[in-house]
Amino acid sequence: MTARPTPRLTRLLEAVLGVGTDLDLHSVLRHIVDGAAELTDAGCAALAVADPGESGLAEIRTPAPAPVPETAPRLRVPILVHDEVFGELRLAGRPGAGPFTVEDEQLLRVLATQAGISIGNARLYETARQRERWIEGAAAVTTALLTEDGAEQGAGDALTTVAERARLLAGASAGVILHPTAEGGMEIVTASTPDDPDGIVGATIEPGSPVLEQLLGGEPVFIADSATDPRMTTHVRHRFGPSMMLPLQASGRLIGTLALPRRRGERPYTDLERLLATQFASQAALALVLADARRGRERLAVYEDRDRIARDLHDLVVQRLFATGLMLESTQRRPGAADVRDILGRAVDELRSTVQEVRTAIFTLQQPPADPPTGLRGRVLRETASAAARLGFPPSTHFRGAVDTCVPDRVADGLLTALRDALADASARPGVTRVEVTVETPVTSPKGRDGVHLKVVDDGEGGPDEGRGTTVTWWAPL
Repeated sequence: MTARPTPRLTRLLEAVLGVGTDLDLHSVLRHIVDGAAELTDAGCAALAVADPGESGLAEIRTPAPAPVPETAPRLRVPILVHDEVFGELRLAGRPGAGPFTVEDEQLLRVLATQAGISIGNARLYETARQRERWIEGAAAVTTALLTEDGAEQGAGDALTTVAERARLLAGASAGVILHPTAEGGMEIVTASTPDDPDGIVGATIEPGSPVLEQLLGGEPVFIADSATDPRMTTHVRHRFGPSMMLPLQASGRLIGTLALPRRRGERPYTDLERLLATQFASQAALALVLADARRGRERLAVYEDRDRIARDLHDLVVQRLFATGLMLESTQRRPGAADVRDILGRAVDELRSTVQEVRTAIFTLQQPPADPPTGLRGRVLRETASAAARLGFPPSTHFRGAVDTCVPDRVADGLLTALRDALADASARPGVTRVEVTVETPVTSPKGRDGVHLKVVDDGEGGPDEGRGTTVTWWAPL
């Protein structure tokens, strides 16, 4: 006849089963502590972790019903995971039961052996989950940057996407992107944080900082406490504790640095987290490079399309208008009624004006839309385009002569100031429905000097010509 198991063996089996039924590390540790207290009738049970950074807790305790005196019986048993000490079970106090026995220690060692196996399984499960989350995060960033919606993002939005996703994956208090500066340092250009972001963007790592050599050389930097590490020089470092600084590098090209700081006092990053974050940064850098290349190809396609439109306008429209103007001029020179010559003269003037405006449109199409204009022609067009919002219509703009090559910058600056003032006056004058801007060079002064001439004409009220129309002229020597 088989003997029935004793109550203590039953409790041991229950404790072992309880420890082995969960894969979450924190839950496993809680089961171990509770099972040890239940198995030995200890007044207090605790598990001191050898590496607090792994579990996030330095010690896990059961709630003691009453304070345990210093003279109370105590028992300690190590927990090994793959022959390495993970922690130590610490029992204290046995109200009304006397000191711990050899049997108590044997039972506890059996529980500790099973605990080591369960902790190992929980570690493997947590490692797999972390890898899965980081892989999914890297895939999500790549998808976000390379899909149609991501293609519409600017470079700043793309960096924000990387910083935000990395912050969530790492459990960091902030995700920031740093770019190298012309002075040899690094500057925070993007920050993602649920806390107050004031002062983070724009913070710099000054040239000469020891971490810069590693970062600029494409090496990651891991910091235990940003606030006290002498290598950190940013004025916001006092906010943060453990941190990872990971180079965003693809095909030998350093795009910037991804920094993931945690708050002061939070647990340090594990080796696995450092490895996964480094791999994420490499994948994100590649996605950023591909996204930038895609935006470049799309901009090139736009430029090519604009060039084609400009060529078509020049080859078809301008030439036909010019030919029509010549026909009208030849008709005007034939003998006939004076009113017919007057009508033809106005038609010729309108055609010339139209040719000038089409040429201006061709020049505008040939300018890169994202780059600020550098020549006088482009700068004038930018001023008239800005004034269109105030006027309610675009001014008609004409150029005569090589205004981009003949007018020096100092003269161009003065012309633009005069143009800006004239357009502001026109927008403030009632009844303005048309504004014509003409820039011409060279224009010879009465003293025989060549210069550039600006003329701004509007049809508003209050002008000198019968109460309507105002003409502003400006001339400067070249």
